Amino acid sequence: MAQWRPDPTFYPSPKMAMQAPMEKHAFVAMLNPAGNGRPDALAVVDLDPGSNHYSQIVGQLDMPNAGDELHHFGWNACSSCLCPYAPHPHMERRYLVVPGINSSRIHIIDTKPNPRQPKIEKIIEPETLLERTGYTSPHTIHCGPEGIYVSALGGADGDGPGGIFMMDPESFEILGQWELDRGSQYLHYDFWWHLGHDTMITSEWGTPNMVKDGLNPDLLLNAKYGHQLHIWDLRRRRHVQALDLGAEHQMALELRPAHDPTKAYGFLGSVVSLNDLSASIWLWHHKGGNGAGAWAIQKVIEIPAEPAKPDQLPPMLQGFEAVPPLITDINLSLDDRFLYVSCWGTGEMRQYDVSDPFNPKLTGSVHIGGIVRQASHPAQPDAALNGGPQMVEISRDGRRVYFTNSLYSPWDTQFYPEGIRSWMVKLDADPGGGISADANFFLEFDELRGHQIRLDGGDASSDSYCYP
Repeated sequence: MAQWRPDPTFYPSPKMAMQAPMEKHAFVAMLNPAGNGRPDALAVVDLDPGSNHYSQIVGQLDMPNAGDELHHFGWNACSSCLCPYAPHPHMERRYLVVPGINSSRIHIIDTKPNPRQPKIEKIIEPETLLERTGYTSPHTIHCGPEGIYVSALGGADGDGPGGIFMMDPESFEILGQWELDRGSQYLHYDFWWHLGHDTMITSEWGTPNMVKDGLNPDLLLNAKYGHQLHIWDLRRRRHVQALDLGAEHQMALELRPAHDPTKAYGFLGSVVSLNDLSASIWLWHHKGGNGAGAWAIQKVIEIPAEPAKPDQLPPMLQGFEAVPPLITDINLSLDDRFLYVSCWGTGEMRQYDVSDPFNPKLTGSVHIGGIVRQASHPAQPDAALNGGPQMVEISRDGRRVYFTNSLYSPWDTQFYPEGIRSWMVKLDADPGGGISADANFFLEFDELRGHQIRLDGGDASSDSYCYP
């Protein structure tokens, strides 16, 4: 008699996931910024060092429509399928759920049987999304115990509130809005959770109207972008607490909670301070008790802006005579030891030892690109590169770090007006701390720009775990 077995890429704990086989392929969202009618695409990149095609695109799926601006995609199912309160271990990590932030269209992409030849299984049109949720501009996908969770930036008119909606992980039908009581939450960006503590965390960027045409200087200088973290009761779907970084800390974006479900803390990246253009990392943590007041947040890392001459800077920054770090992504290794911080403006990837999350220690730094520095890569030591470390992904064993250099087309244009020449690189990470660029891995994209990365079988930001 046939017997159902869990997908072999599902792991009960992050410790077991770290023992998984090495990734062979990366799936990379590629954006078309030109507005010439060419659609975005999903690239398949060879990650096998023994392959003749190492660091090259070995497959590509073009989307059927132009103008999607593919964004933070994820799997239909992952290790959270093994959680005891909502188990569905018969699921398979097979489909990528790929949202378009501009079009509000969602693509369901089948990666099997051949990951180098992905195919579109289903497309959810924006009219269906709006009718069933009231939301537009889907942004981030996470697979959870009960199904697929998706964040959205706003509503029908391009204003707020943004929020989260649910999708069925087998039929991919949109089920509806997740929030039963949103409390004070209005702006939205990222979300994650502490499954062991029945808690969801959400962050803030801006509504579609606030971000779709680029960074609005008036909104920024008047501190109108997001600067709060929100705490939710995950099972009851109700807002519990708002934690304010201070209005000067604009754009509270990426969230990375501890992978160990017994731990109740995580890291948030804030893009820029209005006081001095610095960027910062904040730690949220559980103080004890329940309800309002149970959680707190504090700044644990500050990265200063770097002085620069006005003629080295894009028009938006010339009056400041400095280049801001612009933290646009962060990621946390599965052992909760190393935090990676993308400084898109200064062109630096930083590695911190966060074994003591309240006292991070800088353990590694690599410069590639940057508004002013334009640092080269070992593969092309004489070539000035632009863009900077942006979307970052870590292998499950923590030994390899991949990143691309495009943020979001209208924002790319403001900070890199010469046009981003897009690339993807890989760092080798020492288990004891320290990072270095792999001289053999330098992928230059064609007219398209690389953005979000997913590794086959899972990575450090694709799965959540219910066992320590």
